[in-house]
Amino acid sequence: MAELDTDIRADEGDERAADAPPPRQPRDPEEATRALGEVQELLRRHSLVLEVAHRERHGETDERHELVEQLVQRQHLNELRARLEQLHPADVAFILEALPQDERLVVWDLVKAERDGEILLEVSDSVRESLIRSMDREELVDAVETLDADEIAELAPDLPSDVVEEVRRGLSQEEREQLRASLSYPEGSVGELMDFEAITVQRSYTLDMVLRELRQLEELPDHTDQVYVVDERGELVGGLPLDRLLINQPDVLVEDVMRRDVLTLQPLEEASEAAHAFERYDLVSAPVVDPRNRVIGRVTVAEVVDVIREEGESEALARAGLREEEDLFSSVWASARNRWLWLALNLCTAFFASRVIGAFEGTIERVAALAALMPIVAGIAGNTGNQTMALIIRSIALGQVTWSNARRLLGKELAIAGLNGLVWGGIAGLVAWLIYRDSPHGVLLGVTMTLAMVLNLLLAALIALAVPMTLERLGRDPAIGSSVLLTFSTDSMGFLIFLGLATLLFR
Repeated sequence: MAELDTDIRADEGDERAADAPPPRQPRDPEEATRALGEVQELLRRHSLVLEVAHRERHGETDERHELVEQLVQRQHLNELRARLEQLHPADVAFILEALPQDERLVVWDLVKAERDGEILLEVSDSVRESLIRSMDREELVDAVETLDADEIAELAPDLPSDVVEEVRRGLSQEEREQLRASLSYPEGSVGELMDFEAITVQRSYTLDMVLRELRQLEELPDHTDQVYVVDERGELVGGLPLDRLLINQPDVLVEDVMRRDVLTLQPLEEASEAAHAFERYDLVSAPVVDPRNRVIGRVTVAEVVDVIREEGESEALARAGLREEEDLFSSVWASARNRWLWLALNLCTAFFASRVIGAFEGTIERVAALAALMPIVAGIAGNTGNQTMALIIRSIALGQVTWSNARRLLGKELAIAGLNGLVWGGIAGLVAWLIYRDSPHGVLLGVTMTLAMVLNLLLAALIALAVPMTLERLGRDPAIGSSVLLTFSTDSMGFLIFLGLATLLFR
């Protein structure tokens, strides 16, 4: 529809066509990557021109030379501005996240002011903070004023309070209420995700009446796959998919063709639970209702995809021991502090493992081969534990693992660990015997390797299930610290088991 309007306006005269913004390129999954390379090349050329001009002008005051320099700089910046204008806001956000701070600010200054708000919504939290710091109060107000109430609420935590207040004063009464409602819902809730663009129709309408109402809108809200049907009291009774609206006769009543099995969401529900519902039932949108079953908004697949992506990124960062999302080009100090917590814990666990080894110095002195074989036991168990833990954390996130089925799952994982321990422990023991078969302890080394790997794999399976389940029971993210605790257990206990068995067998 927007493209049709553009074509009509283009025919109205050369003057209006000349004033129109350059057309955006068709969307392409690889567009952002290609555009990043082009932007980096333009920035490199711009930087090179500045460097050469500065060298040539050193000690000179030639006004003509200065004018030429300015013209060349402007040419590169205009090329860059034109390229950015062709890109979708999400692609511009991708480029900003991939640039160092100084180049990022150059690009940000070239973005048209009316697009600032859209791009701020798309960039990561850490990059958004750096962009907001570079903007003055007036720029922030102008950027945020272009957004809807739910989008303003999304940016509000990162904005100065006086900017939010000024923007709020410029909203209509209805928009103020929507903004207040959005800000009142807790982080990570459905209410924080929802927008207020839900379309409702009476169940007594005919399909022709619905179509006439829809035609009065300037455009349909994004991701509109259905309109919501309400009764005389305004309570939700069903949904009318657009395909049913189009293929049925105009005089058919809405209540005769509507769907009655519409999934509804509550504003205080967890956003992650809503995301699972969207994934399970292949939804495009879902209504959000209040306690009286009245529609107050909707959640669309666009917001749900963001939730799933953020959860995945958060889990990956947590398992790696990072406290929060990190700007790729943030300062060394900020990045280092973000990684300290789990590095400190790792250091403590490493010292503990070293003390375990130290307790068996006498055994290692008598059989030096033990020192070479120890890492194998710990490494295999760590890998097995990580496989189990990845499956468990994913299943917890999907709601498939509960305390009622945890015992059976533990039994299965212990059986798998026992089987893998016997197979790969036996292979490791055989290899150890082949390597040290000329040693008087060759056979015992093979037996020790096999037994130690079986026991350590069993331990790894137990830890991989128990730690995420316990964290989830305590209301914590199951991914946070799980891998660190698993590594600590498989290393320390692996060394203890291996060296303890060796001490008993090599007496």
